[in-house]
Amino acid sequence: MGNSFLEAVAISRLYPGKQLAGVKKASLSIEPGKITAIIGESGSGKSTLLRLLYGLLSPQEGVVTFKGERIWGPEEKLIPGHDAMKMVTQQTDNLNLHAKVWDNVSALLPSTDIKFKQERSEEVLTQLNMMKLADKKVAELSGGERQRVAIARALVTKPEVLLLDEPFNQVDTSFREGLQQDIRNVVKQTGITVVMVSHDPGEVMSMADHLVVFRAGEILETGDPKHVYLHPQHLYTARLLTNCNVLNQEEALHLKIKVEKECVVIYPEWIEIIPRWSSKDWEIKQVLFKGFYEDLLVQKDNLILRVITQQCEKFSVGDKISLKINRCLHF
Repeated sequence: MGNSFLEAVAISRLYPGKQLAGVKKASLSIEPGKITAIIGESGSGKSTLLRLLYGLLSPQEGVVTFKGERIWGPEEKLIPGHDAMKMVTQQTDNLNLHAKVWDNVSALLPSTDIKFKQERSEEVLTQLNMMKLADKKVAELSGGERQRVAIARALVTKPEVLLLDEPFNQVDTSFREGLQQDIRNVVKQTGITVVMVSHDPGEVMSMADHLVVFRAGEILETGDPKHVYLHPQHLYTARLLTNCNVLNQEEALHLKIKVEKECVVIYPEWIEIIPRWSSKDWEIKQVLFKGFYEDLLVQKDNLILRVITQQCEKFSVGDKISLKINRCLHF
């Protein structure tokens, strides 16, 4: 294991208080050339973990290594942060608002080789679809565009690892997917390694190669995003990844589901509305329009379930329907 790329071995960094915060005995091995996403509720310690990986913080216990060598923390290194890495947060304070996008990016390269400086700046701006903004002042840009500038600045010096802390917080939903796709393309083209932190699993499910689920300072489970979504090992993970239905034993028995453990989880997309003339025993209580699909809240006796349908405008409040549950998880 000693020759792995970026690795944390049993690292802890705790902050005292009413509730213990930080990172507890976390071990993690980051694969090169891949996107690893660390997800968890706000305050679970994700950002602390990212700062420990970068060397902005020193672990109180354990060790972080990069290519087999220990990463020095701020106590030992004058300018904190590992030289082969760059970090982008949701704050874009380090941008020069009154300078053009081009100058913000090219300023990080030495002026000794003007041709290289020109070519490299253009290359990065092209990779992030920003050439059309090159001559705009940063002050004129939207939050999402500024985020792109911050990422371009991080990439221009060709780091081996890019660390992203909640990178899409300031980005409008409509632009988010474009930026995610561009980052994926940069990874594909350059082989850079990306480690990102997010509290919104929706942002990372389609983007990450590897998912790390974090709860209260500890790594709960890791794996391929699709596998973790479909086969979560913990109730926390299922709740984090989807707005699921959680039933206790009594409620599950009411649906004739044999309970194997304490509770049953049913994802809304695992419930099918079936055409039936008789025994329509669920009543629609609420219809939430979500664009190409609708969220239905349906009730039977005292039990309420959330169901997804793509048959928009077919169902109304008060309608009676029949349901079939195709799959469930036990926790």
